[in-house]
Amino acid sequence: MNVGVQRGAIAAVQVLGLAVWFSMSAVVPSLRNDWGLTSTGAVWLTASVQIGFVTGALASTALNLADRVPPQRLLAASAAGAAACTVVLALFVGQYAIAVPLRFLTGMFLAGVYPIGMKLMASWSGSAGRGKTMGVLIAALTLGSTLPHLIAGVGSLPWRSVLLAASAAGFLASVVALLLVRLGPHVAPAAPARHARYALTMFTEHGPRLANLGYFGHMWELYALWTWIPSFLSATGTADGLPGSVEITVFLTMGIGGVIGCLLGGWGADRFGRPAAALVALFLSGLCGLVSPFFFHAPPALLLAFCALWGAAVIADSGVFSTSLSEVADHRYIGTALTAQTAIGFALTVISIQLTPVLADAVGWRYAFLLLVPGPLAGALAMHALGNRPRLAVPVPPETT
Repeated sequence: MNVGVQRGAIAAVQVLGLAVWFSMSAVVPSLRNDWGLTSTGAVWLTASVQIGFVTGALASTALNLADRVPPQRLLAASAAGAAACTVVLALFVGQYAIAVPLRFLTGMFLAGVYPIGMKLMASWSGSAGRGKTMGVLIAALTLGSTLPHLIAGVGSLPWRSVLLAASAAGFLASVVALLLVRLGPHVAPAAPARHARYALTMFTEHGPRLANLGYFGHMWELYALWTWIPSFLSATGTADGLPGSVEITVFLTMGIGGVIGCLLGGWGADRFGRPAAALVALFLSGLCGLVSPFFFHAPPALLLAFCALWGAAVIADSGVFSTSLSEVADHRYIGTALTAQTAIGFALTVISIQLTPVLADAVGWRYAFLLLVPGPLAGALAMHALGNRPRLAVPVPPETT
């Protein structure tokens, strides 16, 4: 089967299947009116998805689902499950207390969309172009995650309609996965039954430890920025001058800008090396966080350009960390290593997502994103050290469970 068609199909499933991830974040302003939603409630509508994702990733690893179930079927079922949870929320839920458990279940299902998509995409890529291939996958994740903001920003749809539109995308992703997606020729063999121990022992190895630390610093910043950039923009004095609406601006800067960043990051990882590409992205995103207070009252055009740069930089290195870990970890346990990296990274996002609005309440949104700066700084130091290692391990086909 054509490699390009398979990569395109897997990327399409990621775009469509992950549309439900930030669907509630995109409609928070409406929920403040309809539900009397508080800032704490808004936090948990996103944090519950992150916790569900971690739980789902760990359960998938423990049950070894990716090796026991054909991955394309697991991908299809997971996308459909996440979409179904969102349909139930849109049609039958009218209060916050019931929405949070449903969002948790949505996150559990999404753990079968992104990591499994990573396994499938890697199975259609050799080692030479793996950086660009992972860049395409993360670009799809970025576009899918910001898609609800585009839906919400076009025509001022009611919040329930936004959720239903995101759900429809998720069901379409399930159909595409079933009909078009197949496992490629570069899949690694399954690991021994005791492979779960490597989730801990890899931190005793220099290369995997540094690759993981870089990823954790990246994750500290990424999802908190994606969650709260609408609030930051709404609080600026120039929000009314942004193109279309705040939601459209988020889609353009975090979504389209992020796609460009992912593709550049993947190209840079193959051209200049994984650590160098990640180091540049971490430096730029950390610098954007540091100077964000100075752009709070900037003219709309300048604010838009700044957010586009940040949106590109903050995600450009995401696929680089997965690629780096797949090249320095024990090749027998790549799936476990990638799953553990993802689970811990998403657990960290829960903390930064919750702390950002707390700081905003204390000092205002102008200074709230300063909280994110230590993440990319720590990540940059780790990737600098990884780049100075005598030699990276020989690349092997990555596997993820």
